[in-house]
Order: sequence, then structure tokens, then C-alpha cells
Amino acid sequence: MAMTRTQRIESLRRMLRIRRFEEAVAKAVRAGEIPGACHSSAGQEAAIVGACMALGEDDYVTGTHRSHGHPIGKGAALAPLMAELMGKVEGICGGRGGSMHLADVSVGIIGESAIVGGGIPLATGAALSAQVLGNGRVSLCFFGDGATNQGTFHESLNMAALWRLPAVYVCENNGYAATTPLALSHSVPAVATRAAAYGIPAESVDGQDLDAVHAAVERAVARARAGEGPGLVEALTYRYDEHAVNLLIPAQYRSAGEIAAWRERDPLALFRARLLAEAVLDAAAADAIEAEVTAEVKQALAFARAGAEPELATVFDHLYADPVGAAPELR
Repeated sequence: MAMTRTQRIESLRRMLRIRRFEEAVAKAVRAGEIPGACHSSAGQEAAIVGACMALGEDDYVTGTHRSHGHPIGKGAALAPLMAELMGKVEGICGGRGGSMHLADVSVGIIGESAIVGGGIPLATGAALSAQVLGNGRVSLCFFGDGATNQGTFHESLNMAALWRLPAVYVCENNGYAATTPLALSHSVPAVATRAAAYGIPAESVDGQDLDAVHAAVERAVARARAGEGPGLVEALTYRYDEHAVNLLIPAQYRSAGEIAAWRERDPLALFRARLLAEAVLDAAAADAIEAEVTAEVKQALAFARAGAEPELATVFDHLYADPVGAAPELR
């Protein structure tokens, strides 16, 4: 089913939110405002938002180490996300998750993992939960091409197929696992073909085309929700920034021509042009949305900067066991 006009405009808004959020995060990392590693999803917005717009509000999502975009694509507020990256108590995880372990259950984001392939079994477990509870929810898992060489990928797909779980596996295939190109790490580069080994329907689509991603994921979601089992969608996309913000890699592993060619297919520019051509909105309305998003990101930065640092006394909160009894001097 094609998206409504309202949904298509919202798709553009969410893509812009991801891009402007990632740009602001990169500047904050370089300024020393955000600790730890941050991996930008700039360039992969169509794959993220196209998939998320095919889900219901209550459907589950798991992500990766490159996951700022996933909660934004699902509709999360920007201010608590930015506060989380800055380690503030106002963050969605109280400042404890940081960039690579975001969770926002208010929009169905049940967890993101810095471990390559770590989110795949989590999503499979969520799908099993939905099946047992009979709540009609679908579990969607984002992962990169590098994760398809992990055992968790094969074990999870086998289990999901065997039990006909309502799971949708979305591979954001950006062509590289850190600096290793697909051709040097995959004997069969086409990720979608791997699903055939488990009897799972799969599609490979242009990940820079939001409508193509949405249509493929929507088909997989419909099958999963109808009890027909899991599906896999491979979205061929590209990350515009380095593997991680501020990461200095001495060797040049991507050519300038390759990067330029992918930037010519910027998913934001492609989708904006399509909406203008279809008269979904005009240039003035598109510019107004961009201005609104820019202001929203600016407000998120101000919110995060004004936030509070966690108190030392809370360092053992949210753990299964509190070791303070054995070492009270830690309080």
C-alpha cells in the first residue's frame, strides 16, 4: 500500500532529522562534548526511514553500533537522544547507554548493540515473544553487511524460519565492514541470496530510494503479521562519513570517485525531488520543513548541554546486583 501524502512528508522530515542530527553530533564529538565513539548513519537515511515507516507504533526494532538514525526513523524525540549521547541523566537511558546502546521503548526501540550482529538474536527473541503473547506485533532488526558473517545471523534466521516468527531482517548493506569491502569478506556478496538457505523470502532493493525500501519492507511486515514467517530485505546503501567520527584511518580504502558517485545519489535530495515532482509539496514547503528540523536539532543540543551529569552515588543503579555492600567506600 502506497504511503499517504502525510506519511511521505513525514518521511522527508525524519530523513532530515537524521542528517541534521548526525551533523550536529559530529561537531559535538570533535568539540569534546560527546564521549566515546560515534558512528554516523548519514547517507543511509532512506533505508532507515523507508523501513520504519512500514511499521506500526508498537512494533519492535533493534539496531547496531550505527544506530542514532533508527530511533529517529521510528519517531523518537531528538532532545533525549542528544542528552543520552552526552551522558546526561535526561537521556533516554539516563546517560548510561550512550551512542551505541540506545533504547527508547516509547517508540519500540528495545535495544541497540555495539556487538556486530548482537541485535539479531534480540529481535528474534522479541518476535518469539510477540508470537507467544499473540499481540500482533512484528520485530524488525537492522544490521550491516558485516553482521551476515556472524553466527548469530544464521542461527537466528534458522530459528525464525523454523518457528515462523514475525520477524523482518533488514540489512543496511553499505559495502564495508569498517574498512573491509564486501568483495573481500563475502564469498557470495548478494546478502539477500543467503535467505534462501532457510526458506525465507528476500528482496534486494536500492537503499537510496525510500519508496523502494518501504514497499519491500511493507511486504515483509504484512507476511510476518499474517503468520507467514520472517522475511529479509537487503537495502543497498552507503555511509558518507568515516567508519566512526574522528577516526583517523591512514590507508585510503574508498576512492574519491566512489564517494562522489554515491553522493550524487543522496537519498534526501532524491526524495525531496520526487516529492516536488509529484506535487506532494512545493519548494517553499520543503524549505520550511528543513528550517523546522534545523531549529529542532538546535533545541536538542541546548537541552543536552543544560542537562545534569549522573551522580557518582548512582553508578551501580540498574545492575542485577549492587556490590556496594562489599565496598561501601565506592559510594
